[in-house]
Amino acid sequence: MRIASFNINGIKARLPRLKEWLEETRPTVACLQEIKTMDEGFPAEEFESMGYQAIWHGQKSFNGVAILADGEKPVEIQRGLGIDGPKDGEGEQARYLEAEVRGLRICNLYLPNGNPQPGPKFEYKLAWMEKLRTRLRAIWEEQVPAVVLGDFNVIPEDKDVWSVRAMASDALMQPESRDAYARLLADGWTDAIDTLNPRGGVWTYWDYQAGAWQRDHGFRIDHLLLSPELADRMNAAGVDREYRGREKASDHAPVWVDLRD
Repeated sequence: MRIASFNINGIKARLPRLKEWLEETRPTVACLQEIKTMDEGFPAEEFESMGYQAIWHGQKSFNGVAILADGEKPVEIQRGLGIDGPKDGEGEQARYLEAEVRGLRICNLYLPNGNPQPGPKFEYKLAWMEKLRTRLRAIWEEQVPAVVLGDFNVIPEDKDVWSVRAMASDALMQPESRDAYARLLADGWTDAIDTLNPRGGVWTYWDYQAGAWQRDHGFRIDHLLLSPELADRMNAAGVDREYRGREKASDHAPVWVDLRD
């Protein structure tokens, strides 16, 4: 079975590209980030016509996550991590959705960017990562096979970016961000893409500006973390890089992991 993640950067604007990807690759589970629509605007019927059922956690114009499953409806376990946004009175942003599909726990996330740093947005990013770690520890204690995937907005190591110098001041690469990500791995989670590409050089994001795609100026911020049982079942993991080069594409490429039944 294939578990995949795709920061779609606006589900309405990218719907043709998203459906194209689903039709051509047919993941068992597809987790989406930055759907950028309120709950009532989510195009569930478009996916139902393709055999996918969905749950989603929307927000007007920003953020938003969804989980699609082939042939069955994901069973929602939790939405949100119980942490308010960086602005006073803002409430919780739509960044986390957890469900069960075919006996697997699927944790779909869109982690805060954190820029500009230093400042409240960066502090929110770090607090959010600590909340995530707490939740993942609880899942670990349940001893269920789990995948934690999505846009982490963290470049884990220097090998995961086209230019360390160009990104040195970005929140995605700060020592605090990297340390928080490393702590997740130290808790026992396996970074699927990194495990199979230990030398790095694998990108999942290319900015729309400055010809980043054409010049291959990218970095890796979309990750798939596996619990030990699923790490033992990993057959392959990769990036559907070609979809970044299509017309009106997202600035992210889909990432995926194949698991033995």
